[in-house]
Amino acid sequence: MANHKSAIKRIRSNNAKRLRNRYVHKTTRNAIRKLRASTDKKEALEMLPKVSSMIDKLAKRNIIHKNKAANLKSKLTKHIAKLV
Repeated sequence: MANHKSAIKRIRSNNAKRLRNRYVHKTTRNAIRKLRASTDKKEALEMLPKVSSMIDKLAKRNIIHKNKAANLKSKLTKHIAKLV
């Protein structure tokens, strides 16, 4: 158990941030899944900017690596280009 007031507060704030990061990351993964499952090109093109923005925010907050974000966005763009 932490002995200092600041350490106790750090534990609380770390837990809050961890939960927030998990929620945002899971929400983004679900959005990516939904976009990949989409078969309608028009619908997918509407979803792409929102999902890309979510991925960029994860990378900006260091929840995922910036190269992983770039790879995800690239793969999603390629997927949409293949749709008819």
